[in-house]
Formats: sequence, C-alpha cells, structure tokens
Amino acid sequence: MQDDVKKISMSVILGLLAFALLTLVITLQQAALVGVLVLLISLWTNEGLALGVVSLLPIVLFPSFGILSTKETTLNYAHPIIYLFLGGFMLAIAVEKTGLHTWIADRVLRVFPHSARGIIFALAITSGLLSSILSNTTTTLLLISVALFLSDDPKLKLRFALAIAYGASVGGILTPIGTPPNLILLGIMQEHDMAPIPFFQWIWMVAPLSIAMFLFISSVLSIGVGGVRIEREVEHKLLTTPQKKVVFVLISLMGILLLNAPIEPYWSGLGMSEPVILLSAGLLLFAPPLRILEWMEDKDKIPYRIMMLFGAGFSIAMAFAKTGLADHIASYLVSLTDLAPILLLIIVATIVTFTTEVTSNTALISIMLPVIYSVSEQTGLDTRLFMMVATLCASYAFMLPIATPPNAIAMSSGVVDVKTMVKYGVVFNVVGIFFIVVIAKFFWSGLV
Repeated sequence: MQDDVKKISMSVILGLLAFALLTLVITLQQAALVGVLVLLISLWTNEGLALGVVSLLPIVLFPSFGILSTKETTLNYAHPIIYLFLGGFMLAIAVEKTGLHTWIADRVLRVFPHSARGIIFALAITSGLLSSILSNTTTTLLLISVALFLSDDPKLKLRFALAIAYGASVGGILTPIGTPPNLILLGIMQEHDMAPIPFFQWIWMVAPLSIAMFLFISSVLSIGVGGVRIEREVEHKLLTTPQKKVVFVLISLMGILLLNAPIEPYWSGLGMSEPVILLSAGLLLFAPPLRILEWMEDKDKIPYRIMMLFGAGFSIAMAFAKTGLADHIASYLVSLTDLAPILLLIIVATIVTFTTEVTSNTALISIMLPVIYSVSEQTGLDTRLFMMVATLCASYAFMLPIATPPNAIAMSSGVVDVKTMVKYGVVFNVVGIFFIVVIAKFFWSGLV
C-alpha cells in the first residue's frame, strides 16, 4: 500500500510539473489537459491505481479543470466502437470456454515440421491468428505455458516465448477488433465523419504486412536453432458440439461482414452498422439453441476495464480537438510538410513506434491521431493513410517488457531477459517501420 501511495504521489507531481511548465507556452486549459494526461499516463505505467480506475479519472478531472464538460466526457464511454469490441469480447470468451482456440492451435501445429524452426513459425502464426479475434493478452497467456513445455533447452524456451509474444502483436492488427488502437482509429474516423474502413478491406490491406512480419520475425528467431528436432504430441480431436456452434457463429459473422463491405462500383454493401453486427453475434451466444455463454457465469470474464480504457482514449482525443491543443501541436509539425510524403510517413512511424515502448499504445494513439488529423487537414496530406500508419505502428513495439502486454507476459515467464528482448526488438521495430511505410506508400494508395 505504501508503495502505491508513492507511485500516486509521483504521478501527481509529474502532472503538476508538466502543467506548471507548459503554462508558459500554451493556454491554461491546454496546460491542464497535458498535466492530466501526464498523470494518467504515469498511473497507467506505474500501476499506482488499477487500470479501470485510472481510465475513469477523465470523467472527474476533465470537468474539474474546465477541459470538457461532464456530458462531453461521459459520451465517449458509450461510443459505438466500444460495443463493437464488447461483441468481440463475447466471441473471444466463447472461443476460450469451448476450447476452440486449442483445436485451432493443434491444427496449425500439425502443418509445420517437427523442428525448432517449424515450432517457432507455428507458435508465431498461431498466436497471431488467435490475436486477430482474441485479445493479444489472452492469446499470449493461453499459449505461453504450452510453449515452455515443448523443450527443456533455455535457448529454445526463450525463442518460443518471444515467438508467441511477437506473433500476438503482429497478428493483432490483422482485424479491426484485434487490438485497441485499431478501434480508437475507427472511433476517431467516425467522429470526423470519415468513411470507415470495412472489415474485409482492413484485412486485405493489412494481410501483406502481417505476413511479411511473421516471416521475418520467425526467421530471425530461428537463426542458430533451426535444425534442432522437437518431439511433440498433437491431439487429434474432432470438434465438439459447443465448438461447432461457435464455428457456425464465426463463419456466419464473417459472411455478414463480407456482404456488408462495399465493393465499388459493383456492390454497395448491406449498409449495416459493424458495432451492431458484432454485438448481435456476441449476444446470440447467450440465446438458445446456441446457449454457449451464461450471463451469471461468464459476465465477469468480460474485461470492462478495457472498455473503460477505450472511453478514456476517446475522451483524450476529443479533449485534444476541443481545447485546440491538436491544432497547436500541428502548427509546429506543419513546417515538416515540405518534406516528401514518404519521409513524413517515416517520421510519423518512427515517433509512434519508439514512443509506444514507454507508454500505453491506447493513450498514445488517442493523442497522435487528432494531431495527425489536424496536420493533414491543414496541409492536404492523405489523412486516412497517415492515421492508419500511426495506428499500426502503435502495436509494433517489440523492445521493452512495458511496451505491450505480450512482451510483459513473455518477460514474466522467466525465460526472457530484457537485454535479449531489446536486441531482437530494435531490429523488429526498424523492420516493422520499413514494411509499414513501404506497404502504405505503394499498396494502400487508393484503398484508404
């Protein structure tokens, strides 16, 4: 308890210091926003208060300091994108409850050779595919214990743990619901009346990036251990009835999302709201004849704290726009717009990637996207392209344990040390920036 008091006190001091210093260069309202933001980021980082508690603080602090009204702040905690993610959570709980994730993992493991290289590829890809529909935290927790029992060699255990952690980050961007920054992007686009990126168009755009990163990361982790043979047992079980029901819902969901995606000029789509589609799929799991989920049994598995985190993220984004701080920061960045667009993409990608190493990617992307939107509106840059690059880079932080939950879980396993994670992470960060920028420049043009 005493340690928590120190963490909270330090966070408050940092927030007050930031406020005091910035009153010299920006308005009191904007300085108050930055001070509150420093407080929130510090508490998220040092865990002086629970994640859910910190995520609710904007409701108290924003009105108290005249940043946003209570109504303006609380509206963000009922944002439609939050309900899209709620539906995704329900589907993820059903997948985990029925053991479908284990069945999927077994099938993937059977495809790859019985070697260290084969296992590394299998673990990374399995982790990535599961993270596209489950949270990357859940996926990493589910797979890490399996990976540690595949070998007694410390070197192999380290590679297997990193394959799962990095695979979860790589695959989390594959769908709009795979990771929080993706949903923050969709929410901010909706607030600015920008056309949303349909579910399957997102997958089509991001798949080349994920595939390239899967191949590169798995290949690098395999260096020096690729030829080692691994004897493992994979269960050959058929799908159970509950698993078949979940598969039916998932396939039906994919079909509806596919039909809902417009393919101009041939098909305008169904015009349905994606949050409604995802939430409907999740709620169906409670109803007969499916009855996979039971409210009293499964409601506590829904990570409400993450939903509160989304609300905080949307509130921060609105505050940046309403106080004019986004435009103020953008005015400094406008001077860089004389550079070639690809250099600007590299600068944005680099700033976001390496800043995410030391702070919450949800909070960071909530700050960056309004700034990028403001800069793009002032200069005529491709707004959607730059926002998409920033969003994906927020998930591609591989260097430090605090950067992402999968990194932290890999570190907590006891087989990964910080020095090794940094060594691999620096390389993967740089390569990730390269792949994202190249694919954005030469593949996404005309798609976003």
